[in-house]
Amino acid sequence: MTETMRWFGPNDPVSLRDIRQAGATGIVTALHQIANGDVWPREAIAARKARIEAAGLVWSVVESLPVHEGIKTRAADWDGLTERYRQSLINLAACDIRTVTYNFMPVIDWTRTDLAWPMPDGALALRFELEAAAVYDLHILQRGGAAQDYTPALRDRAARRFHAMTQEERDRLERTIIAGLPGSEETFTTAQFRDALAQYDDVDAEALRANHVAFLEAVCPVADDLGIQLVVHPDDPPFALFGLPRVVSTEADVAALFARVPNRSNGLCFCAGSFGARGDNDLPGMIDRLGDRIGFLHLRSVQREPDGAFHEAAHLAGNADMVALVAAIHRLQIREGRSIPMRPDHGHQMLDDLSKVTLPGYSLLGRMRGLAELRGLERGIAHMAALQ
Repeated sequence: MTETMRWFGPNDPVSLRDIRQAGATGIVTALHQIANGDVWPREAIAARKARIEAAGLVWSVVESLPVHEGIKTRAADWDGLTERYRQSLINLAACDIRTVTYNFMPVIDWTRTDLAWPMPDGALALRFELEAAAVYDLHILQRGGAAQDYTPALRDRAARRFHAMTQEERDRLERTIIAGLPGSEETFTTAQFRDALAQYDDVDAEALRANHVAFLEAVCPVADDLGIQLVVHPDDPPFALFGLPRVVSTEADVAALFARVPNRSNGLCFCAGSFGARGDNDLPGMIDRLGDRIGFLHLRSVQREPDGAFHEAAHLAGNADMVALVAAIHRLQIREGRSIPMRPDHGHQMLDDLSKVTLPGYSLLGRMRGLAELRGLERGIAHMAALQ
């Protein structure tokens, strides 16, 4: 695998020098300063690339080139938005950047309910808890029709929990969910979040899938010509949330998308943590079956808990069988004669980073630990395969 790390640009507390010393050779980044729906100028892309190369690294993958909500809802300005997306792809290709990550999650990107959940060793992890999401949805946001999305038992637990919370705890939960996590495309106030959800009142899962297909049919021919692979990041968490459909959550979802849009540029960012939050996703098997479409890897492991909760485990722990998963990736790379960009994802906040200002999930030391573990695992698997 080609070892990379995500970097959020010049304001990231983790520097390019830090990433290089961690052993990565590639950078995964985006022009976060540019508003969703606007064209990424060639000059800005070239300047970011030059800065990365001056640090002795390579801009390997774009993560992410955002898909505007107007594309996801098929709004009136859909044609203009897709044309600007195509132009951004043209500008990226002109700078020789050929792997572009995106997602098709409505309104909110990846979502957690706790950004500092204590682990037994004293490190802090990200956690999603469906009960906490229900507290926010039912009692803070007070979304119309929310009650039907939760079981009576969960509604009762959420009510008791809400009434036991302080106002500070309620505010923290709301900020965690809607204020925007690293790499998220939007941040919201409560009123703005309600308005954004309302845009999807008439967009169910079937309509969202159709809009996703329409988007790919509009941009993939250009991507094909440019030699760009668009890799879709799966839903995180991989199930409907706050009444919003999510349609890139399972192997069947992804396989159907490839069948509908067979262009070679229609690819997958395989996120082991996102897919792994569902027990019905067979991670090594998905590598074997979908491998020719995989252009980027996020390797992390979650520990599933009862009642729809999960937390970020250490990279070699949790529910993902990382040994089997990396072995499947090794077979894929040998079979296709390529090295796939990989980044360790969502490391624990640990050691000296506990006393520093860090981006949730993207502190240096937890990701560096994960990268080292994954590097050793891959080399061990490669060595054993060579002996057979």
